[in-house]
Amino acid sequence: MSVNDLSTLLWRERELLEMLVFKLEEEQLLLTAGRSKWLHHATREVEQVLGHLRTAGIERTVEASLVAVGWNLPEDATLRQLAEGAPDEAWRDVLLSHLTALTALTSQIADLRDTNLTYLRAATRATQETLAGFGTAPAEPVGYGARGPRVPVVSGARLFDRQG
Repeated sequence: MSVNDLSTLLWRERELLEMLVFKLEEEQLLLTAGRSKWLHHATREVEQVLGHLRTAGIERTVEASLVAVGWNLPEDATLRQLAEGAPDEAWRDVLLSHLTALTALTSQIADLRDTNLTYLRAATRATQETLAGFGTAPAEPVGYGARGPRVPVVSGARLFDRQG
């Protein structure tokens, strides 16, 4: 294994993070459009991408550890430490580029997650309020009498005498 393999794994992780951004934006569009019918599909797709990301993260960690040992760095060196300890400027730039992109994507994902949670909480609250309204009897209709006081309106047919 080599730094080349590590860079390939980092590209794969970036692609997965971009896919996660897309899936979260897709989920957000469903939430804002009120299309909850399809929300479970979008959520399942987000979970699938997260599963792929976990696997990719493990592979990257193993590869980064091998590169770190090869460069006489601590086995648990971070991506920043690998970039700073790179034997040549080209690999330093490549690894810093990956770090910048991964950081930006992670920030974007956190923002989307927070926004989607806000939408989900609002939808949950609206659903709970609607369901709570089903348990109460409808209010009796009220009108006004001839002298102004409020009186209950009796439903049903009425006969009006216009002569009196």
